[in-house]
Amino acid sequence: MKIESPALLAKKHALPLAWHHEVEFRLQDGETILAHMELDLDTSLRFSSGIVVVTTRRLLARLGGESNWQEWQYRAGLSLVHHDHGGVGTLDLQDDTARLASWRYTLGHNPEALRVIDAFQAQCEVVVHGAQPALPKEQACPRCKAPFDPDQEECAVCATEIHTPPSTWTLFRLWRFAKPYKGQLLLGFLLTLASTAATLVPPYLTMPLMDNVLIPYQNGAPIDIKLVSLYLSGLFGAALLAWILGWGRTYILALASERIGADLRTETFEHLLRMSLEYFGGRRTGDLMARIGSETDRICVFLSLHLLDFATDVLMIVMTALILFSIDPWLALVTLLPLPFIAWMIHVVRDKLRHGFEKIDRIWSEVTNVLADTIPGIRVVKAFAQETREAKRFREANRHNLQINDRVNKVWSLFSPTVTFLTEIGLLVVWAFGIWKVSRGEITVGVLTAFLAYIGRFYTRLDSMSRIVSVTQKAAAGAKRIFDILDHVSSVPEPGNPVHLERIEGRIAIRNIGFRYGNRSVIRGLNLDIKPGEMIGLVGHSGSGKSTLVNLICRFYDVSEGEITVDGIDIRNLRIADYRRRIGMVLQEPFLFFGTIADNIAYGKPDATREEIIAAARAAHAHEFILRLPHGYDSLVGERGQTLSGGERQRISIARALLINPQILILDEATSSVDTTTEKEIQKALDNLVKGRTTIAIAHRLSTLRQADRLVVLDGGQIVEIGSHDELLARKGAYYRLYQAQQRQAENDYGVQVAELEEGTA
Repeated sequence: MKIESPALLAKKHALPLAWHHEVEFRLQDGETILAHMELDLDTSLRFSSGIVVVTTRRLLARLGGESNWQEWQYRAGLSLVHHDHGGVGTLDLQDDTARLASWRYTLGHNPEALRVIDAFQAQCEVVVHGAQPALPKEQACPRCKAPFDPDQEECAVCATEIHTPPSTWTLFRLWRFAKPYKGQLLLGFLLTLASTAATLVPPYLTMPLMDNVLIPYQNGAPIDIKLVSLYLSGLFGAALLAWILGWGRTYILALASERIGADLRTETFEHLLRMSLEYFGGRRTGDLMARIGSETDRICVFLSLHLLDFATDVLMIVMTALILFSIDPWLALVTLLPLPFIAWMIHVVRDKLRHGFEKIDRIWSEVTNVLADTIPGIRVVKAFAQETREAKRFREANRHNLQINDRVNKVWSLFSPTVTFLTEIGLLVVWAFGIWKVSRGEITVGVLTAFLAYIGRFYTRLDSMSRIVSVTQKAAAGAKRIFDILDHVSSVPEPGNPVHLERIEGRIAIRNIGFRYGNRSVIRGLNLDIKPGEMIGLVGHSGSGKSTLVNLICRFYDVSEGEITVDGIDIRNLRIADYRRRIGMVLQEPFLFFGTIADNIAYGKPDATREEIIAAARAAHAHEFILRLPHGYDSLVGERGQTLSGGERQRISIARALLINPQILILDEATSSVDTTTEKEIQKALDNLVKGRTTIAIAHRLSTLRQADRLVVLDGGQIVEIGSHDELLARKGAYYRLYQAQQRQAENDYGVQVAELEEGTA
C-alpha cells in the first residue's frame, strides 16, 4: 500500500496541514471531500481554529478546543444559510423546524463559505432527490474570458496585461490618435527631410572653397571674387532655406502634436466617465489627475519636440554617413567606430531608465494624492489642527520622489558624459587618420576640412540621439499609464443590443440577486417587487445592504447573480445613460459644483429655461433663500457648495432632481444630517418630489418613513420583514426593535438637553 505524505494529502484535498490527519481519519470508504472552509472564530467571537467539511455523504464540523466532531447526514429540508454583519460572517445549518448549528468566521474566509454552501446544496440534491452531480462552475473574467480563482478580486491575465513594465513599443499605440493628422505628419516629415538636406549643403561647399580659393591663395594665386561670391551665396542660400523649412516643419508638427495630446486627454477622460464606481473605489484622485494632466503633457512635448529632434537626428546621421562614404569610404569607417559602443550603452541604460521613470511616475502620483486629499479637506485639516501632519506627509512623499529621481539621475549622469567622451575619442581618431591620409596625398586639405565639418554634425546628432533615450522612456512610461486607463473595461458594460423605452412606468422587480464587494458578500438571494408609484422605505442596521441595493438598482454596480428588471426589462439591456436619466437621486451629502445656483439646479437638464429652474426651486422650498442671496439664482456657490448650509444644499439637490421629472426616485438618507427645523423644510420639498413617482427611500430616522407604502427591513443583505409601519410594529420583530432603540435614544437625548438647559439656567 502506497503511503502518501501529509503534505501530499493536504495538497490533494486542499486541506490545511493542521486538520488533514483528523479529517482523513474520519472519512469512510469511498467518501471524498467536495469542499471545506476554515473557521477562525468561536461562538463568543474569540479567535479560535475550526473547520467545516462537505463530503459526498455528510457534513462534518469541529471547532478548536472541542474534542468531539459533529456530523449531519444529507436529508430533505436541510440547508446552509450564510450572512455577515459588522465584519463577521455566520454560517447556519438549519432544517424546517430549527437551527441545528452555527459557525462564525472573519470575512477573509467568505469565498470558502460560498463554495461550501454551493457544494452542500448540490450534494443534497444528489443524495435526497437523485439529481445528477453538478459540474463545477468555472469562473471567467468578464474582460478576457480567462478562468481565474474566485478568491482573487482581479483576473491574473488582465492584471499581467495592465501591470506590465512600460515598453518603448507602447508609443506606437499612439498611432490611433495620430492617424487623423497623418497628412500634417507626412508634410512635416517631408519638410524635415528637406531642411536636413539643406543643412548638409554648407560643409560640402567648404571643400571647393578650401581647395579652389584659400589654398591657391596661400600658394600665391589671386582670389577669384566671382567664385568666392558664388560659394558664399550658396552657403547663405542653404542657411536661409534650412531656416524657412525648419520653421515650417516645427510649426506644422507642433500643431499636430497638440491636437494629438488634446484628443488623448479627451478620450481618456471620457473613458474614465464610462467606468463604474467600482473602478474609482480602488483609485486615488491625485493619481488619475496626474495621468490625464502631466502624463498627456509629457507625451505632447515628446511628440512636438523630442520626436521631431529624434527624426532629424536619424536623418542627419544617415544622410551624413552616405556623404562621408561618397567622399572617402575608409575615413567614413573610422568615423563610425564609436557607434557599436554607443548602441550597446543605449540598450543597457534604456531598461534601467524605463523602470526608473515608471517608478518616478508612481511616486509623483503620491505627491499629487496628498494635494488632492488635503486641499479639498482643508476645513477638516484646520479644524483638527493637523497642518503639521499634512506638511509631514507632503514632505515624506516629496522626499521619496527625490530619492527615486536621484537613482535615475545617477544612471543618466554616467551615461551622457560617456557618450560625449566616446564621440570626442572618435573625433581624435578621425583627425589622426585624416592627417595621415593628407600626408600620403590620398585626400586634400579641403576634403579633410569638409569631413571634419560633417563629423562634427554627425557626432553632435549622435550625442543628441543618445540623450533622447531619457525623454523617450519618460514618454513610454506616461503612455503606459494612460493606456492602463484606456485598456480597462467597465464592470458595468453597455448592452450589445440595447432596448429602447419611450417611458418608464416604474415597476421594479428584483429576482434572487446576489452581490459582493471583493471577498465580502453584501447581498444574497434577495427578492422584491415594487409597484409603479409606490414608496418603499429601506431600513436596517449599518452594513445591512441598503445603500448597496440602491446602487444596484441605479446600476452603479452589476449584480453578481439574479436580475433586476424595470417594467419587465432587465436593466442590463438598457442603455446606461437612457436608464439613469429616468432616475432622480437625493443623497445624504449633496454635491454641488462650482458655479451658479441656476447651473447646479439645471445640471441634469442643461437646456432648462429660467422659468423651469425657478419652478423646481419653488417646489423644493428653495426659492426664498435663493432670493436672499446677493445675486439670486446667479450667485456663485463655492467648491462643493461650501458657501451654503447643509439644508440649503439639500434643497438645491431636491430641485435638481425635480427638474428632470424622474419616474424613479432614490432618497438616500436625505434628512439625516440636518436639524429638526431644516428637516421639516426638506420634508415639505420631498413631499412634492415623491408624488406620482416610484420612490425608494433610505432614512436614518424611522419616523420619516411613516408615509411609505411599505417598509423593507434588511439584515445581512437579506430581507427579514416587509410591511407598513403599523404592521411591523405590531409584529414586534426586527423593525420593532429598531424603532424602540431609536425611541430610547431620542428620549435620552431629550433628557440630556433638558438637564443641560436647567444647569445653564441655574
